[in-house]
Amino acid sequence: MPKPRTELRFDNVTAGYGGVPVVEHLSFNVREGERLGLIGRNGAGKTTTLATAMGLADLMKGRIEFGGNDISGASTYARARAGLGYVPQSRDIFPSLTVEENLLSGLQGRSASDALPPIYALFPRLKERRRNGGTQLSGGEQQMLSVARALVGQPRILLLDEPLEGLAPMVREELMDAIVRMSDQFGVGCVLVEQHVDVVLEFSKNVIVLERGIAAYAGSATALRNEEELLNRTIGIQKC
Repeated sequence: MPKPRTELRFDNVTAGYGGVPVVEHLSFNVREGERLGLIGRNGAGKTTTLATAMGLADLMKGRIEFGGNDISGASTYARARAGLGYVPQSRDIFPSLTVEENLLSGLQGRSASDALPPIYALFPRLKERRRNGGTQLSGGEQQMLSVARALVGQPRILLLDEPLEGLAPMVREELMDAIVRMSDQFGVGCVLVEQHVDVVLEFSKNVIVLERGIAAYAGSATALRNEEELLNRTIGIQKC
């Protein structure tokens, strides 16, 4: 009998900061191997949704489950240990450490000989730069390292907050290709927040469109492609 896939579930979640809600009545679920996209204007609540999943925003109402367990009150560390990975908008690396030292910092008890080869296979550029310090990397390489650090911990679900921000088109394509291969090869579920709408629609099976903290759309990426009025109203840009 196949092992059940780990699931991240939001059940009627309202969350924000300092008593002020940013997202309201949000429900969704994503399982290992699945890809969910979150899109919306700046300030719509996308980053807050990911922060809430990691315990970094205030949960005001509702319930969050991971792997069948209620994690609503769990610490960020406990959520990460359970298999919930997070790549924040700011590049999450140690600039004073080398590429390899950055990766080793996330091992969580695994041996380097087990952990690093699959990471370097996904990101060959990091293997080439493994002895370089974080400050010696380009912006694209730093973002690759941020994603790779999260993967070393073997997450079952990975939350990605605008990983393509500020990257050149060629580098964006290279990074997204690695993320797709990571999801396919290792069965990692992904929740992707991204401003590049076509990237999200291509990557994700299902998409949530947030408008002022409320889900204006929740459904298949394929169907959303035909909702031009909704996209123009809620995103404020044409598909690019």
